[in-house]
Formats: sequence, C-alpha cells, structure tokens
Amino acid sequence: MAVMATVATGSTSALAAVDTEPISEQPVSDGVDDLDVPSPYSVWSPWQKKLIVAGAAFGGFFNPITAQVYLPALPILRNEFGVTEAEINLTVTTYMIFQGITPILFSGFTDTLGRRPGYIICFIVYISANIALALANDYEDLLIIRCFQSAGSATIMVICQAVVADIITSAERGGYIALTAIPSILGPSLGPVIGGAMTEFMGWRSIFWMLTIAAGINFLLMLLFIPETCRKVVGDGSVRPPWWCQSVYQWFYYRRHPSVPQNLNSIEKSAYTTDEGKLKYATSHLFSAFALLREKELVLLLIIGGTVFTGVYAVGTAMPALLESLYGFKPLQIGLMYLPLAGGSILAVVFVGPGMNWNLRRHARKLGIAVDKKRKMDLSRFPIEKVRLEIAFPFLLLGVGIITSWGWVTVNKVEIEKVAIVVLFLGVGLVGVNNVVNALIVDIYPDTAGAALAAYNLAKCIMGAASSGFVAPMIQDMGMGPAFTLLGCLYLLLVPIILLVMWKGVVWRTSRHARELRKKGSILVREEEPQASVSDTDTTSTPQNDATSTEILPAEKEEVSKSS
Repeated sequence: MAVMATVATGSTSALAAVDTEPISEQPVSDGVDDLDVPSPYSVWSPWQKKLIVAGAAFGGFFNPITAQVYLPALPILRNEFGVTEAEINLTVTTYMIFQGITPILFSGFTDTLGRRPGYIICFIVYISANIALALANDYEDLLIIRCFQSAGSATIMVICQAVVADIITSAERGGYIALTAIPSILGPSLGPVIGGAMTEFMGWRSIFWMLTIAAGINFLLMLLFIPETCRKVVGDGSVRPPWWCQSVYQWFYYRRHPSVPQNLNSIEKSAYTTDEGKLKYATSHLFSAFALLREKELVLLLIIGGTVFTGVYAVGTAMPALLESLYGFKPLQIGLMYLPLAGGSILAVVFVGPGMNWNLRRHARKLGIAVDKKRKMDLSRFPIEKVRLEIAFPFLLLGVGIITSWGWVTVNKVEIEKVAIVVLFLGVGLVGVNNVVNALIVDIYPDTAGAALAAYNLAKCIMGAASSGFVAPMIQDMGMGPAFTLLGCLYLLLVPIILLVMWKGVVWRTSRHARELRKKGSILVREEEPQASVSDTDTTSTPQNDATSTEILPAEKEEVSKSS
C-alpha cells in the first residue's frame, strides 16, 4: 500500500529520486526561459515508472484476452441461440470492426483532457457490456453488446500505450519492453485456454462474469492509485491535475498538502489552455490517421499487413468449428490448440528483431554509413523500405505454404500433433510479416507514428473482420483445402506490391517530406501576422515569449513527444 501511495502522489520524493537518472529528453517550455539545469522529462523514479507501466499493462490485457477468450465458446453459442456458423462468426466480425474504429475516434480527446477520464469512461462501458453479455438471452443482444465490449476494451489498450509514452523517454523505453509486451503475448495464448476451460466446466456465461470481476479489480485500483500522466494536464508529473483527473489518494493528499512544489513550466500549454484550443486539437487529431491514407506508401503497407491478417483471423475463426466437427474436440481442447499459434508469434518476435537489425547494419556498411544506437539515424536517403521488407520475404513465403497446408491437413484429419505444428509455423510466418510492416511504418512516419499505427490497426481489423465473416461460407462452398489454397494465392499477390514499395519508397518519402516542409513554412508565415495585434494589448509581448502567438507549436510538441 505504501508503494502504491507513493506512485499515486508524484510527491517531492519522486523529484529527488529522479535526480540521479540520465536525462535523455527535456520538456518543451512555452516561451518561458529554461533554467540553467534542464528539468528531467518525468519526476517519477525508475521503480515508480515500472509500477505505472505495469498498471497500464494490466489494463491493456483486457483487449487481446477479450477477443480470444470468446472463440472456444462459439460452437456452444451457435447451438444455444439456434443460428448458423456464419451468423455466430458475425459477432467476431463486428467486434473487430469496432476494435479498429473506436480508438481512432477517442484517443485524440484523451490526449488533451487526460488519461484518467478516458479510463473511467471506457471501464464503465466495458464492465457494463460484460454484465449485459452474461445476461444475454438472444442472438441480437449478443451481437450488439459485443460492439460496446469491443469499444471499451480496445480504447483502454490505446490509453495504456499513451500512458507509457507520457512518462518513458525513447532512451529508456527498451527497459520497459517486457512489461508492455505482456498483454499482446499472454492475451492470445491464455485467452482461448481460459475460455475453453470455463465454457466446458462452468458454462459460457462464466466467461463474461470473469471478465467483469477482473476489470472491476483493475478499475478499482486505477481509481484509488494510478495517477494522471497526460503531459498537457500534469506536465512532468509534478503539476497538480484538476480534481476530475486525480486518483482518490491524490485527492486526499492534496487536501492535506496544498502547497506541493509544481514545475508549471513543464506543462504543455499555449492553445490547449482554452476549451476552444483543446477542442480544435482533439478534432484535428481525430482525423489525422485518415489524412495519412492519402500517402501511397502507407496505403500499400496497409494492404500488405491487412491481407496477411486475413489469414490469421480466418484460421482463428474457423478453428473452433473445424476441431469440433472433425476431431470431436471439447471447448478446453479447442482452447489449447491456440497455444501453438501464440508460440509461433513469440518465435517470430525472437527472429524478426535481430534479423532487421542485422540487415540494417549490412546495408549501412555497404553505403558507408555509421550506425549509432544512441542517436536518431537520418533515413532521408537511406533505403529503409528495402532493408525492412527483405526480411519480410522469407516469412511471407513461409506463410503461403503453411496456410495452404492448414486447409489440407485438417480436411484429411491428420494427427492432431501435425496440425499443431502447422499452426505453430503459421504464427511464425504471418506474425513475422506483421512485425516487419509495423517497424517500417514507425521508421517512415516517426513524427506521426501514433496516427500511422492507428491507421494500420484499422486496416488489420477491417480486413480481419471481413475474413472472419466470409471464411465459413467460403469453406462451405469450396471446401477446406481449396478455400485456404485461395488464401495462399492471395498472399502471392503481395509480392509485386512489396517490390514496388522497395523500389519507389525512397522517392515517395522524399517527396512527402518536401511537401510537409513547404506546408509547415506557409503556416508559420501566416501565423506571424497576428503578432502585431497582440503587441497592441501587451507591448512587452514578443513572438518568442507569447504563448498564444502560434497554434502549430503545441501540435508539433505533441508529435515530438509521441515520436520519442
């Protein structure tokens, strides 16, 4: 309790503890002269950061586990509600659509109004949806309420990732990878096992009661202890947040200690100090991911990644019905068959990361470029598309062979051990390609990585939702073998798209960068005109010291903060 209490306050002890940390980033001031000694990026000590990130990871766990825990119960739900396999799969499809859309619509507001209000709203929606699902008595209720469940859990995941960006610098982020990777690794692997066991021994409704209890515990801990971290609200963590952004412990603490030192210079202000400015930024951020869809390179990468995920979701959605009908599996056994897919995903992470680093060093050596891990590499003329996508090719070819094999090994009822091996390598191939595309998107959109990855998530969810919806009718019309052979052929169509990105990527990226510089320059010129009117009311104001002189600076600060 004492540990959580210290995390909740962000008190002066945290300021003292962080003095010994290496300063890798500095807060952006708003026209106020910086002190001789730069302030740390965050007042939290290392162990406090770990606790905050662990709390965020616990919250982020609900999105992947909610998507997977439900799958082993699909045959039971189909029989209980008297619907077809395609109709019950539609509950997976709608879940994935809302999983892709709602974070884009909601994340901009949490960037300006605070993380905790977003947490509260999303947890209330998520917990209420789980209770309603546990009490659902017809198919229509199940279909509609799953959309609300998806909206709550997916947005919680986005907020958790934003919390990490609020308090962790780029230089120290590597030490927190293990904590942030827990949800994405454990959720898909443990979800089907838990769902299968609970469905078999306690009924499918117990799944949603379990999620309700787990989310309620997380929600209670968040209300009591987890502090506000949004840098537009609390700056480096020392600024007192408004009452609606305070944890319960903070509310009592500030009542007893009204004069806690605050580094007001660390908070990002300017246009965001007014309701109009906050709304303007939130609205512009709302459509930033869609604006990126005008870029040819990103659209092609979305097609590559989204197409790859059609196979992942097609196999995941079709597996319960196939294992039940062909092998007579019960829900628990069905859940256990998802473990090889998770194991393959872990192997993909192990192989892809070192492979990408090795290939980058190899190309840099050829071009005579020194690689320094402590400094940002200039990619303006570096063929990063070729460097990354060369690693994707072997994983894509593996995916083509494996997803084709999956259709034929299941229809021929081969030994279940061989089916598990096929599922394992399916995870290696398809998740490997996804990891490469994900890294490349961050490489070419470093200043708008959040919006670019949100667009990528949307593409994966929409195309995955489509595959989960058409896989059952396709299997029924074509048969297992031909259906998944068709998916394998679809992957082969990605080869010319990958080659096109490797060939034209540098040209497109250079053109986009020049276009952005011209646009930024024209905006800055237009924004200089209001300076004269400002000086009429305050003769001491200068463009450098006037916090309201321009509205592009806060947006630039936010993008820089996110890219770090």
